Amino acid sequence: MSFLHKVLPMAARTTRPMSRAKADTLLLLFACGLVLAPHALHLPLWISTLCIGLMAWRGWITFRGNRMPPRWLLLPLAVLTMGGVYLTFKTFFGQEAGVAMLVLLLAFKLLEMHAGRDLFVVVFLSFFLLLTTFFYSQTIATALLMIAAVIAMLTAQLSFQYTDAVPPLRKRLRLGASIFALAVPLTVALFVLFPRIQGPLWGMPADANAGRSGLSDNMTPGNISKLALSEDVAFRVKFIDPPPDNSKLYWRGIVLSQYDGRTWTKRPLRNQASQQIMWTPRGTPVRYQITQEPNSRPWLFALELPEVAPQLLNNRTGISPDFQLLSERPITARIRYDVTSYLDYDLQPDETRTSLQEWLELPASYNPNTLTFAAALRQQYADDWNAVNAVLTFFRQEKFSYTLQPPLLGRNGVDEFLFSTRAGFCEHYASAFVVMMRAMDIPARVVTGYQGGQINPVDGFMTVRQSDAHAWAEVWITARGWVRVDPTAAVAPERIERNRSAATSPAFGGLINMNVGADSWLRKIRFGWDAVNNGWNQWVLNYTPDRQKGLLQSLGFGNIDWRTMTALMFAIGGMLTLLIALPLLANRKQLDPLDAVYARLGKQMAQHGYPRQAHEGPRSYSIRLLASASSLTQEQKHAVKNFLIIYEAARYRPLEKSALPGVLSKLTSLLKKSR
Repeated sequence: MSFLHKVLPMAARTTRPMSRAKADTLLLLFACGLVLAPHALHLPLWISTLCIGLMAWRGWITFRGNRMPPRWLLLPLAVLTMGGVYLTFKTFFGQEAGVAMLVLLLAFKLLEMHAGRDLFVVVFLSFFLLLTTFFYSQTIATALLMIAAVIAMLTAQLSFQYTDAVPPLRKRLRLGASIFALAVPLTVALFVLFPRIQGPLWGMPADANAGRSGLSDNMTPGNISKLALSEDVAFRVKFIDPPPDNSKLYWRGIVLSQYDGRTWTKRPLRNQASQQIMWTPRGTPVRYQITQEPNSRPWLFALELPEVAPQLLNNRTGISPDFQLLSERPITARIRYDVTSYLDYDLQPDETRTSLQEWLELPASYNPNTLTFAAALRQQYADDWNAVNAVLTFFRQEKFSYTLQPPLLGRNGVDEFLFSTRAGFCEHYASAFVVMMRAMDIPARVVTGYQGGQINPVDGFMTVRQSDAHAWAEVWITARGWVRVDPTAAVAPERIERNRSAATSPAFGGLINMNVGADSWLRKIRFGWDAVNNGWNQWVLNYTPDRQKGLLQSLGFGNIDWRTMTALMFAIGGMLTLLIALPLLANRKQLDPLDAVYARLGKQMAQHGYPRQAHEGPRSYSIRLLASASSLTQEQKHAVKNFLIIYEAARYRPLEKSALPGVLSKLTSLLKKSR
């Protein structure tokens, strides 16, 4: 046999169209892959790897046409994986463990599909897992991916339902998308009108504190510099009054007082209960609204200094004596609050030396060189404010550098930073400055929060990101009270006057400068996308009970309660359902009158125990009925025979339209006789 004769049969096998069963199964695997893909970012690596392996195994079985694995193999493997889930999460309950088990269940179920009901289990389980994706992310990109997954899953389900010829994939995808589109109006109505509950819709109390990023309640050199690499949004600001200059945008967060030689921590709240806040605002206030992202921490952010604590629904707030904005419960969902701040003020100028003692404490046997240097400066500058300026001059004139990649520091970190490495981020400068102030017997403390922000020209919102995290200092000066001092500004003033990205350009730490020109198309795209995301957050994810009530009141419904809202939801939902259903009913394919009366005969004969088979035509059906229908009388058989003769002639021969009523009348009469 020649080489060509050997190759041709092989080519024929490789170009043979894929069987319908294989194509449908692969489509289902693709849809399940879209469902499971987002979970791979949040599940332990061994679970994601196992799921990929199980789905690849199922795809290999489909391609090769092999038998499905036996249950004696799958069952022990499933038991082992459930044991792995327990060892990983120490429980079978809760959000993370529950989602992990559902993901594994779907992957194993794909290897156990033997009947039609197994398909429906896979489909329904996939739809449930689609919902769990929103536990982790509720962005526009996630929503679009889930829409694609829903359409793919509907298409896969439809593909398995066809009994005859299967339409092309493009037509099935269009049908799946049409089914999804039909549900959109009713979904929007339910979203707008369904009585809202306070708190996150996608979350569980036991998991509320997991997976959040942001400022911590302590500061160790390196903490904020790592956070500054993140472009995640901390909060957005909508100014009612003109926004201040960037150099005045200090978003106050956590005040740190206790120092152990390496780490700064905040003082316990119990020590603040009996203290009273004394401060005097000056100048014109600035009004604005903050939309804060969840951080699982009980603190809020505002420009220094907020006039009063903002109001949150079902979460009490207050201002501590060191002017931290605190909430009773951690912020586990996106919140919005209004603030009025004064940028010029006198904060606690009448404090006594006794009450300021805790702001002078330093650990023993740490940083001896710093203490000696501070003592020498103090001898030169008896005035507190002059001593403050002397330290700032020291930072400004010596060869200090501002960098996100500072050298590691040892036990006496402040000594090493001031007299050896001289390279650090804002937390290094704030920490060293406060240590020197306390060594000079000047009350001082570290404040962490955010500095700066970027206004989006598309929607007018200022975005403050984790990369804007900052640390500065406050010193207490007689007759003036607490005064903000930012030692970072002495080393890298561009960090304060512009933003962090400008200060951490290659000259300041070797990072890639991501600042593009003001007219750059990349910058415009980023602003546009950020505005879209902000709109999604403001109007979709932040659709709270208050916003729902405000929307309905703007539509003229007054002070609406939940009963009226529920009735309105059902009324509008019913109207939308009717508007969707009527065109579908009007456009549905009408059954031919001849086929309708023929179907009635088949149903009637089925009651006698002789249903028409799918492959039988009128003549074959007539022969079988007359030969074997023993329960029919001769009169009934005669009526059936004449019915089928007339129907066959009318269906398969040309029939004048005017003759159709007469034919239908005869068939109806014979149908009655055949009962």
